[in-house]
Amino acid sequence: MAELVLNARLRTVTGKQVKTLRRQGWIPAVLYGRHIQPMPIQVEGKELQRVLAQARGGAHLITLHVDGETHLALIREVQREPIHREVLHVDFQAVEMTEKIRVEVPVVFVGASPVVERGEGILVHGLTHVEIECLPKDLIEAITVDLSRLDRGDAAIYVRDLQVPPGITVVSDPNELIALVTAPAAEALEEAALPAETPEVEVIGRGKKEEEEEE
Repeated sequence: MAELVLNARLRTVTGKQVKTLRRQGWIPAVLYGRHIQPMPIQVEGKELQRVLAQARGGAHLITLHVDGETHLALIREVQREPIHREVLHVDFQAVEMTEKIRVEVPVVFVGASPVVERGEGILVHGLTHVEIECLPKDLIEAITVDLSRLDRGDAAIYVRDLQVPPGITVVSDPNELIALVTAPAAEALEEAALPAETPEVEVIGRGKKEEEEEE
């Protein structure tokens, strides 16, 4: 995993004055963690955009330099303006190399299901991200799922089937669906039209720190 470095400054501007800060090209942020007091900081907008593009939603460690101090951190929250999606504020969480962290990482699909390739089934996606726990040194950017494993009409992949490197624990519900192959729409409609002896109903459900007042 490539190292990401971001420079920051301690921030003294608060309240409504942060709008002026943004106009000057700076983004207000906060750094917090178990072993440090919450620290208001500011980061240069263009540099932040570069890091956000590479950090892939937060599953990436960032070396954060703040006025001579260095902190290892994760991006925990990015607040955006709802229309133009401009970044308004960022929360960074400082981490320790000896303490486990929990992050969500994306599920990346590779390969193709032979059933789908033959036109005998339709691929249905489930979760797009799963939560993992690990030491910072073991953090991964994504979990790869090989769709070629879906080689028959009733095949499915669940969280419990995910293969992860040593040091990684998947903490998402093991029974959550990742992907499955189902019958094509026409076949499904035909089966639905047939009388059923016992109707079945399936119900699927899924079981911060305070923000700074001025942001």
